[in-house]
Amino acid sequence: MMREIGAAAYAIYPQNIALDEVVHTLNCAGFSNEDICMVFSPAHPVAAVVRDTRITDAAPESSALGTMGWISGFGAVIIPTVGFFIRSQRFFRSLMVDQNFPAVCGGSTTLAGLGFSEAESRRLGRKLAELGALVYVSCPEDSGAIRVSELLSRTGAYEAAPLEDKRTLEAVA
Repeated sequence: MMREIGAAAYAIYPQNIALDEVVHTLNCAGFSNEDICMVFSPAHPVAAVVRDTRITDAAPESSALGTMGWISGFGAVIIPTVGFFIRSQRFFRSLMVDQNFPAVCGGSTTLAGLGFSEAESRRLGRKLAELGALVYVSCPEDSGAIRVSELLSRTGAYEAAPLEDKRTLEAVA
């Protein structure tokens, strides 16, 4: 599988972290929402809103529509067993085209599409189920991935790392 995204960093967050503040921090550091992919546990409150929202029934001022609008602005949002939104061509190619349209909502398959090894995909999939959300940021260069992982670690992440470093460590092991 060829990964179109390039260098990246990720962080895993517990459910109680205000992800809008994490996104604001990334935006202030120069990253657009299209550079961001979020993977939510099906048990995360955002997943519940997405699962239970009926656009036709919602009033224009409803918080459900606000949440739907918020997540639709990202490069990609994946909620295993619930659904997905892909806005960015980079994420579309990595998550869908290069994998011949797999079950994107399949957890570790999704993480593999983002460039994680099979072992890391399984490990992070378990963490995601326990904790709540994975924020993945596509970076223009490897040094950007290191900077973003440091930034994410200061925003309450349970775990944060540049993706390229993870794969280098696995190759050595």
